[in-house]
Amino acid sequence: MDYPIKFSVDYPGGKRNRLTCFFRLFVAIPIMIVLGTIGTSYSWGSSGAQSAAAGMTILFVPTLLMILFRQKYPRWWFDWNLAFSRFLARIAAFLYLMRDEYPSTDEEQAVHLDFEYPDVKKDLNQWLPLVKWFLVIPHIIVLTFLGIAAGVVLFIAWFAILFTGVFPKGMFDFVVAVSRWAYRVQAYAFLLITDKYPPFSLD
Repeated sequence: MDYPIKFSVDYPGGKRNRLTCFFRLFVAIPIMIVLGTIGTSYSWGSSGAQSAAAGMTILFVPTLLMILFRQKYPRWWFDWNLAFSRFLARIAAFLYLMRDEYPSTDEEQAVHLDFEYPDVKKDLNQWLPLVKWFLVIPHIIVLTFLGIAAGVVLFIAWFAILFTGVFPKGMFDFVVAVSRWAYRVQAYAFLLITDKYPPFSLD
């Protein structure tokens, strides 16, 4: 499917590390502290999920204003959003048991996320960012149910890894597909890198 957001995770070969999978939430604490400090530095005292996401979302309003009034998307803002999104994707892949490598702050590892840099005057409608958040409400509703399903799949996969050392391929592909859908919606409505409406698809 031709869409300017690409996301994939390499399926791990061989047996998984059962010990780190069992204690995954505890093992992830150091990198979550790093993520929290980044979010806190951009959120002026917010906490929890708001703090963790603030590092990425703080540039939403400036980007929206630049597109509205200057029809520009500064490259460094785009690069920051892409780099931070990749960092979050590596952490998510680790927490969701898709990979055993500890999330790197800068290396791509086995988690691949890419956004195409937009030609603002050619590819983006300068007024559309005002309503994109509203247009994706159907996606958010669908993703809520898909997220619940993915949570159930991860719970089953956790046991599968503990007893067999393998994350079943079909379950793995489903979690990756739900994540891909979510990244498309995020890039469309909040990172504002494309005006192509996200498809209702797990492909």
